[in-house]
Amino acid sequence: MENDWMHRGSCRDYPPSTFFPSDGVGVDVARKICAECPVQAMCLEHALTERIDHGVWGGCSERQRRRILKGRRAQARAAAAQR
Repeated sequence: MENDWMHRGSCRDYPPSTFFPSDGVGVDVARKICAECPVQAMCLEHALTERIDHGVWGGCSERQRRRILKGRRAQARAAAAQR
């Protein structure tokens, strides 16, 4: 199964609400948990690929993921322009 990594995430030991905070303090708490997670990169990539809009995934907030996607689009355009 392609999402088996989810069962190894540090988040499994916390309530889901921890990763869907309503304030910046909650985001910081979730990020600290994610920072020690063995599947952080896979989690972030999943959220980016699936365009998940809410919550902290792979240690990144919604805003951070939007920035990452924007940067990837800019890199893809630059690469395409060089061809």
